[in-house]
Amino acid sequence: MGMGVSSESCRYLEFPCVAVTLKVADQSGQKMNKSFEMTFPQFQYFFKQFKEMAAVTETV
Repeated sequence: MGMGVSSESCRYLEFPCVAVTLKVADQSGQKMNKSFEMTFPQFQYFFKQFKEMAAVTETV
């Protein structure tokens, strides 16, 4: 998993947020998109958790 952020206008935002869209599969294998927004600190924590999960799955 990777992430990149760049925007000249971000410094002018009072409350920046991150829009996330994930492609997930339900129990039957049907794929769907799930979208949500979060604050940047919430996203940093979310991203950290995903990196940790990816590291664990690589050892399996």
